[in-house]
Amino acid sequence: MKLSFMKDVPLKVPYTEANAVGQIVSRLSLMIDELSAGRPIVIVCVGTDRSTGDSLGPLIGTTLSKYQSPHFSLYGTLEEPVHAMNLEDTLHQINRTYHKPFVIGIDACLGQVASIGSIQLGTGPVRPGAGVNKELPPVGDIHITGIVNVGGFMEYFVLQNTRLHLVMKMADIIASSVFSSIMNSIHVSARSREQAAALEHPHSN
Repeated sequence: MKLSFMKDVPLKVPYTEANAVGQIVSRLSLMIDELSAGRPIVIVCVGTDRSTGDSLGPLIGTTLSKYQSPHFSLYGTLEEPVHAMNLEDTLHQINRTYHKPFVIGIDACLGQVASIGSIQLGTGPVRPGAGVNKELPPVGDIHITGIVNVGGFMEYFVLQNTRLHLVMKMADIIASSVFSSIMNSIHVSARSREQAAALEHPHSN
């Protein structure tokens, strides 16, 4: 199934679903294969560790940093969060450092009561601060968001009073899904190169 048919249909999976990771990996691998086209992969995890609900991004960043993978670059951890105060500078730095980076934007968001605990994945950027009426630059060629609590009123208070258990569970699922998807994509492109080389030099063995 080609991405062109799915572009306008974001994936939305409750973190409690048994195959949540499988669903996210399947879609995200496809998006990376189709859209990144050899560009350096940069992951930007937006949020702050000063608010439970808003710590989803930095928790994911910290988990991903433990892999120490050479296949992607990472911004936004608990130690060095990317938040409202430094987001613009961080994006400028990324664009100066990498040639046409393929950016995956990750952030917490607020939504309807029935959607709390859902992980969303789609094309286009994440818009940090939209839930709390802040004007911040959009982040990412594609985005992953986790709905951590209900939106529509007293957003700061709601983010502060979000269950850490929920945020950590969602962070684990998103981090392992992102890492698996990037590794899948690396293996697929390596296989494609090998097949292309074999076609060019069929008698080299």
